[in-house]
Amino acid sequence: MGTATEQTINVQGMDCASCVAHVEKAIRKLPGIERVAVNLAMGRAQVAFDAEAVSPDRIATAVTAAGYPAAVASSSTQAAHDHDDAHAAHARAWLVRGIVGTILWAPVELLHWITLATRGDGGEHGHGVTWMEWLAFIASTVSIVFIGSAFYRSAFRAAVRGTTNMDTLIAMGASVAYAYSVISMFGYLMGSWAHLPELYFMEASALLALISIGHWLEARARTHAGSAIRELMNLVPETAIRLRGDDATAQETVPVAALQIGDRVLIRPGDRVPADGVIVAGRSSVDESMLTGESIPATRGVGDDITGGSVNHDGALTIRVKRVGSDTALAQIVKLVENAQNTKPPVQKLADNIARVFVPCVLAIAVLTGIGWYAHGLAAGLDASQIWANIARAVCSVLIVACPCALGLAVPAALMVGTGRGARMGILFRDIDALQRAEEIDTVVLDKTGTLTRGRPVVTRIVASVGTEANEVLRLAASVEQYSGHPLAKAIVAEAARRGLSLAEPDEFKNEPGLGIRARVGDDRLLVGSALFVQGSEPVAGANVATVVHVSMNGRGVGSIELTDDLKTDSPAAIESLHKMGLKTVLLTGDHAAAARLVAKAVGITEIRAGTKPGGKADVIRELQQSQIPNRKSKIVMVGDGINDAPALAQADLGIAIGSGSDIAKETGGIVLVSGSVTGVPAAILLSRATMRVIRQNLFFAFIYNIIAIPIAATGFLSPSICAAAMALSDITVIGNALRLRRVRISNELPGPVVRPVATKQVAGSVHQ
Repeated sequence: MGTATEQTINVQGMDCASCVAHVEKAIRKLPGIERVAVNLAMGRAQVAFDAEAVSPDRIATAVTAAGYPAAVASSSTQAAHDHDDAHAAHARAWLVRGIVGTILWAPVELLHWITLATRGDGGEHGHGVTWMEWLAFIASTVSIVFIGSAFYRSAFRAAVRGTTNMDTLIAMGASVAYAYSVISMFGYLMGSWAHLPELYFMEASALLALISIGHWLEARARTHAGSAIRELMNLVPETAIRLRGDDATAQETVPVAALQIGDRVLIRPGDRVPADGVIVAGRSSVDESMLTGESIPATRGVGDDITGGSVNHDGALTIRVKRVGSDTALAQIVKLVENAQNTKPPVQKLADNIARVFVPCVLAIAVLTGIGWYAHGLAAGLDASQIWANIARAVCSVLIVACPCALGLAVPAALMVGTGRGARMGILFRDIDALQRAEEIDTVVLDKTGTLTRGRPVVTRIVASVGTEANEVLRLAASVEQYSGHPLAKAIVAEAARRGLSLAEPDEFKNEPGLGIRARVGDDRLLVGSALFVQGSEPVAGANVATVVHVSMNGRGVGSIELTDDLKTDSPAAIESLHKMGLKTVLLTGDHAAAARLVAKAVGITEIRAGTKPGGKADVIRELQQSQIPNRKSKIVMVGDGINDAPALAQADLGIAIGSGSDIAKETGGIVLVSGSVTGVPAAILLSRATMRVIRQNLFFAFIYNIIAIPIAATGFLSPSICAAAMALSDITVIGNALRLRRVRISNELPGPVVRPVATKQVAGSVHQ
């Protein structure tokens, strides 16, 4: 087995769920294909394959051979731009067809009704063939040739491959109406029947014009639905100012694609940041709202990370590039959004299976409709012209009104808008499973450090034992903690660096999760961590209001370091929102009960699980899952910053990771909150509820429309023109319903900032919560 590779393929010409099925089938026939996800709304196929068995070009060739022009997308950015260009040309072509078709149909239709009104014969055809019929014949012929050619080409390509699609129905419907009318009119002129049968020239023109306009409106709606990814792509500027050597005045303007890791880049006020990096000179306010959803610019200075796509406001910055191309945070965000949009729920897979046989079933229904009307005509004693007129009307209506498009667009359209809306708010859904699980949640479990608190503790006090200097206590602790990623460890190392202390290199190092670290520095054995870990006993509750890290050397306590961590100002508002939504909240922390109670009281949480080691957090989640609510077990979401929370995030029904915005792909959890704000938790749940509600509405409409419309059309109650309008409207309705998600109230439903005392300190005890 070769290397597993994923590739995006741009696909043109897909109009309905049947097209999706044909594209998937063409790809799955190739060797080495592991997974295929075809997105009708985006016009793309995401393919996972064995690179040694098949190449991306071969996949694109197979799709093209199946009748759908395809090309390999060279990159995520390029894929979006290529798709947009092709989509814009596609939409323009439908607009031209719609305008021409309307010009050919509407005036003739208007003249027809004016003639009927002024002639006063009630529309009877005993008058014979007049200039009106000849005008309708000419206009309809031009429509069939010019506008119908696109439908006929698509239907012909499908027929050559032994398949059918939506264009098969449209082409056959228009052909039935036109061919019947031609035979009827010229048959009358040749004396085949005494009276001129009812003609459907204008209906043939109308359905082609209306469906073309519908396709154009649908294309525009799809453009709006997928705008979030395009907006994210457009955040990256095309060029960057690269500094050469050590001279800040030696500048060159280069394409962003030419930037490499380590390059120094100048960012002027008002410029967008071209790549992820670290600031090496300057200080400024940076707008990251399009990435994180946070509207207030953040102040960034030397040593701070900065994300590509953000906007530099008021000061010049020099950054050193850390990530480029697909490794940047923006590219990872776009990738997550695209992957979420490509997933399908089980009900959509059912819709796809129905779509595979939809067109053949409609053709069969049309045949049965014709037979039924023929039998009815004979039984009713109708003459041949009336029988065939009824057959043509009913069969044409059945072929036109049937709509597999709505089945194919129901889910992807809602996913595109919902996940795009989430991306704008700094909420990233990994897949539709995360969306589905989020709406079922009844209990929210939150970590403390880095989730409810800022996760940026600072050293406030160092207590040294007799005979030991405070700086020596700090140096020993920092030497041990320098390779730890925990916020408390980082705070200790940062304080040591601020004081200019020289750190020793530990010879041995062992992390004890939830307790501390064992290390050997030279001949000395050091323990750094909680009182229980270092001293073998719990601290006295309330003895200290700060988090305390104890330090011992060779079994003797040498001192302790006190740290405090501020509560995030929006944490109380987030918890209040969750409670208003009827959700239960639980604080889960490795800190002592007194520290946990202090934070819980400040944010409004009443249930606390304190003193829990990282491995035990999953056990707590498992226990909560067993608790019963009416008719089912509890559905739990775990919210954490990813540090020591991975087991709990995995055990929960849904994991929400508080991201940093810098390395999104590595965050665990089905949902990632890029901004780091816990207000994203209620917003994510509200958005998931709204998105799943729209998905269910769309699927219901797509199914019920076809279930109701096809039988009504078969009975002859709908004219072909009305059926064409109904079919076009069904697609627009599905996408229009999805577009409502762009305006649905999410943030506005959350309460504003809550003014209440904020716990700025934590009570004694453990390190590495």
